[in-house]
Amino acid sequence: MISKVEPVLIVGAGVAGGVVANVLGDSRKNKWLKPIGFVDDDPKKQKLILNGLPVLGKSENVPELVDRYDIKKIIIAMPSASGQAISRIIELCHQTGARLKILPGFYDLIAGRVKTTDIRDVEVGDLLGREPVSLNVEQIAGYLTGRNVLVTGAGGSIGSELSRQVARFFPEQLIILGRGENSIYEIELELRDNFPDLQLIPEIGDIKDRARMDRIFGRYRPDVVFHAAAHKHVPFMELCPDEAVKNNILGTKNVAEAAWRAGVGTFILISSDKAVNPASIMGATKRVAEMVIQNMDEKGGTRFAAVRFGNVLGSRGSVIPLFKRQIARGGPVTITHPDMERYFMTTIEAAQLVIQAGAQAGGGEIFILDMGQPVKILELSHKLIRLSGFEPEADIPVQFTGIRSGEKLVEQLVDEDEGIIATGHGRISAVSGRGLDISLLEASLNILESPDFSFQEQDTIVLLQKLIPDFRK
Repeated sequence: MISKVEPVLIVGAGVAGGVVANVLGDSRKNKWLKPIGFVDDDPKKQKLILNGLPVLGKSENVPELVDRYDIKKIIIAMPSASGQAISRIIELCHQTGARLKILPGFYDLIAGRVKTTDIRDVEVGDLLGREPVSLNVEQIAGYLTGRNVLVTGAGGSIGSELSRQVARFFPEQLIILGRGENSIYEIELELRDNFPDLQLIPEIGDIKDRARMDRIFGRYRPDVVFHAAAHKHVPFMELCPDEAVKNNILGTKNVAEAAWRAGVGTFILISSDKAVNPASIMGATKRVAEMVIQNMDEKGGTRFAAVRFGNVLGSRGSVIPLFKRQIARGGPVTITHPDMERYFMTTIEAAQLVIQAGAQAGGGEIFILDMGQPVKILELSHKLIRLSGFEPEADIPVQFTGIRSGEKLVEQLVDEDEGIIATGHGRISAVSGRGLDISLLEASLNILESPDFSFQEQDTIVLLQKLIPDFRK
C-alpha cells in the first residue's frame, strides 16, 4: 500500500526553516512529507521565495493556510525564538487540525545533525513561555572534569538526569547511588551505552543507613556530591510522616556528615519550593534538610549548599504522566482545584540548575531559579489535551477533586523573611535572611535520633513546629 504524501507548512523562514526545507526536499531522505511553504512574521520576507519555497504569510495566517493547502503537518523551525513566541505560535496552530512538530535546539543545527527523525512532537515543556536555562560550560567543566562525583537517588527522575549531565563533563569517576536496584540497573545500562569510556560505579544503599554511607564515602572520597535522594510525594508523606522525617531529614544528615568526614569539596542538596512556608510534612522535612545543610556548612572544609525549585515536568509522580494516562483512557483529567498554580521546569533544566549551582557555591547558599510566572494546572491540562489531538471538555472532560491535605493553591520560591541575592548566572539567585538557631536544630536532631523517640504523627509534628514555628498553626 502506497502512503499518501503529506503537505507540510514550516513556521520560520530563517536559517533553521531553510534547513528543514532542504531536509524535507531531499527525496533520498524524505518521501512522505512535502513542504508547501513558510510563514514568518518578518515583513521583509513576505512573498519571497526562499530555498525554493514561498513565504505564504505571517503566523496569524496559519489557520487560513492550513485550510487552503490541506496542510497535514506544521513544523516550528524557530530554535532561537523566545518561549513566549513559541507558546503563542503553538496556540495558533492548535486552532487547526494539523499535527504539530518542532525542530531540535540550535546547537544541533550548527553541528549539522538534523534529520527528519529529529523533528519531534511538541511537548508541554515547549509551552512554558520562558527561555530555557543554559549552562556556563567553562565554570562547570572546571569543577567536574577529572573529579570523583557521587549522585544519591541516581535512579530517580532528577538523579538520573544529573548523572547524564555530569557524564558529559568527563569526571574521573561517577558513583551512582540508589536504594532501588532496578532503577540503578537501568541508568547504569544507559550510561555505559552512551559513555563507554566513563568510569562508572553503581552502589546500592539506603541513606538512612549511616554506616553504609560512611563506607561508601570513605571508599570513593568524592570531590562533588549531588544529593537527590528523598521522599517527595506530598500525599504519601502526609500518610507516612515518620518516613518523611527519617529519609529527608536524618538521611540528609547521614549523607552530609559522611561527605564532611570524607573531605568532599562541594555538596549540593536538592530542595523544593514546598520548603517555603511549608503546609505539608514533605515541605517541612525539606526545609529542615536545608537547615541541616546550612549548619553543616558552618563546620568548614566542605562547601554545602541547596537548590530549591518547583515541579519538574514529566518526573515520576508529577501531573504530566498522570494526565497522559487519564487522556489515553478517555478521561476525565483530574485536578484538585481550578485555581491551583505551580512553577514548572523541565528535567534537563532542573539537573543543569543543580550542576550550575555547584559551580557558584561558596557555602551556605540556597539557590533558586527564575522560572518565570507560575502556570495554572487547569491551563496545563488543556494544553496537554490539545497536544494529544483532543479538545478539553468536548472530547476529554476535566474533573475537580478538591485540595488534598498538605497542598497549597500557590507555591513560593522565597519566604517573606528571605532576601534575593544575584549570582554570576543571570537566571540563578540565592536567598538569604532567615537566621538559623543551631542549638535548637541540634537538640531537635538529637531527639529524632534517640531510640526513645516514638515517631508518632503528633510527636513528629510538634517537633517540626519547634523548628518551623508557623508550620500547621
